[in-house]
Amino acid sequence: MNIKEAKQEISHTLQAYLEKDELGNYCYALVRQRPILLMGPPGIGKTAIMEQVAEENGVGLVSYTITHHTRQSAIGLPRIREKTYDGKKMSVTEYTMSEIIDSVYACIDRTGKKEGILFIDEINCASETLAPTMLQFLQNKTFGSHKVPDGWMIVAAGNPPEYNKSVREFDIVTLDRVRKIDIEADCDIWMEYAWKHQVHGAILSYLNIRKEDFYRVENTVDGKFFVTARGWEDLSEILKSYERLGIPVSDQLVIQFLQQEEVAGKFTAYYQLYTKYGQDYGICELLDGTLPEKRKAEKQQMAVKGGFEERFTVTGLMLDALNDRFETVSELEKRLHMLHDTLKYWKNYQPEKKENDCLADFIQEKKNQRQVRQDSGMLTVQEAKREQWMAGCLEAYEQRLKEAHIRSREEGFEKIRGWFTEEVEYKKAAEKSAGQCLDRAFSFLEDAFGDGQEMILFVTELSKNEKIMAYVSSHGCEAYFRYSDLLLYRKREAELQKDCEELSTDPV
Repeated sequence: MNIKEAKQEISHTLQAYLEKDELGNYCYALVRQRPILLMGPPGIGKTAIMEQVAEENGVGLVSYTITHHTRQSAIGLPRIREKTYDGKKMSVTEYTMSEIIDSVYACIDRTGKKEGILFIDEINCASETLAPTMLQFLQNKTFGSHKVPDGWMIVAAGNPPEYNKSVREFDIVTLDRVRKIDIEADCDIWMEYAWKHQVHGAILSYLNIRKEDFYRVENTVDGKFFVTARGWEDLSEILKSYERLGIPVSDQLVIQFLQQEEVAGKFTAYYQLYTKYGQDYGICELLDGTLPEKRKAEKQQMAVKGGFEERFTVTGLMLDALNDRFETVSELEKRLHMLHDTLKYWKNYQPEKKENDCLADFIQEKKNQRQVRQDSGMLTVQEAKREQWMAGCLEAYEQRLKEAHIRSREEGFEKIRGWFTEEVEYKKAAEKSAGQCLDRAFSFLEDAFGDGQEMILFVTELSKNEKIMAYVSSHGCEAYFRYSDLLLYRKREAELQKDCEELSTDPV
């Protein structure tokens, strides 16, 4: 199973476990709620999908890597209590609240989310003293005498023994009480995630050419060498930072993230070419339509004469630039939706007040709410930026009303409605501009490469991009539909040819 399929399975399981009847009771018997055990190579994205599932389903998430825990930190320190049995007082040993269970309750208090996921990573790498406790946890959903709260699904993750010599095999009794999901590295699936999360274009372009370098783990006499999905994503962030700061990227930097010398060397060389081709071809000018026709023709000829790697890199540069433009449109749309809903709420805020003075109170209330959510870890960085932008808009509206000497709430709202319309028009203009960039990209690639491999790559990667596909669905794109149909026809033709070849070789 790939990571996308695993994410879907976990999300569906969470929904099943949290289903309630008309009285508010869980429909799924708690004793039958098997923990999910994810087994797969390190750095494949197991932790990332847990964060996504929790966010998309609106539940809490407590994540622990168990390798640093001992038996004492997992189930708590013992204490002596006196209890009476059959009229006799006896000393018994009890354990304090587990650090891990305590973290679940702390998450509930902090976020207000009473349901969630308890994620235990590297569970089969627990210390020898802790191993029995981990088995009990999977089987009984308890740490010592402390039970995982109702409404919290358990997900554990581990690495197969070929990737970690310290792992312990689970016995049949334990495996019979969990839902084991084996995950394999899949470059194409990860690429869908990568487009959505703005992974650096050089990485996406490189992996389109060399998918075999996406994931590697080698154990040799000289040491351990590996390249993982986590490594590529973290490398993406440092590349963006270095570019903003004007710091050169060296192979010494790359190998810190891609810890396999051959792959690190190849990517570093490719990154240099990617950067150079971006400058040579003037991709931004091409897409924006500011490149003179003569220079545009020169770039097309340069692309035609380029080698395999250069042609695919130019295609990758086009995809990256388009992704940036449609990401801008997508963000503008999300901000406008948030601002629209907020203004709608303000219209009915403190209805007894007829003057715009209440807008200041409203703004402060929204700021306080944002701060609480931010302190509780309920906002992503992007969501926090979005809310800050909205607060800035509201403050600007308030200032403009004051400058216009408008005190009437009704008149003020009409003015704000007009200013909001200006924001909508700005978004529409950005959307139209992005659509024109898409048309120019198709035009350039068509003139340079026709319907060759480069166009196949271009259309295939566009189809993985949610933001661009949302635009195409709403506004259309003749070239995209035309080449999509062509690629589909070729695929069917190839499948038919394969079937015919198989029939011709079958014995009568």
